[in-house]
Amino acid sequence: MAMKPLRPCKHPGCCVLVSGGYCVAHEPPKEDRRSEASKAWRWMYSTSTWKQLRGRQLLEEPFCRECARRGQRSKATDVDHIQDHKGSWNLFTDPENLESLCHSCHSRKTMREQQEFKAKKQRH
Repeated sequence: MAMKPLRPCKHPGCCVLVSGGYCVAHEPPKEDRRSEASKAWRWMYSTSTWKQLRGRQLLEEPFCRECARRGQRSKATDVDHIQDHKGSWNLFTDPENLESLCHSCHSRKTMREQQEFKAKKQRH
């Protein structure tokens, strides 16, 4: 019987290969997988407007912007919002707020933003 190919853990920045989902170290509790805010905004990524914006962004900027800053050339696979849209449709759909990144750079940026958010939340 054919086995499913191993894939990297879904945790941003983790490269441990797993058959699906998260590695043992990053398996989040079921109720914490998505914040209420991200659940509310998830629909935005399924709209035809987003799909068109994403496709256009990857066509216009096919290489990772972050890798290019380091003098490397990597194919972009993800479209990132430079400034967090926080549910704002105008900011979400603003082409000037988009950048093309490879999956690795996008995961690192996401992890850094999540850590900054948690640190800020703990201070207050």
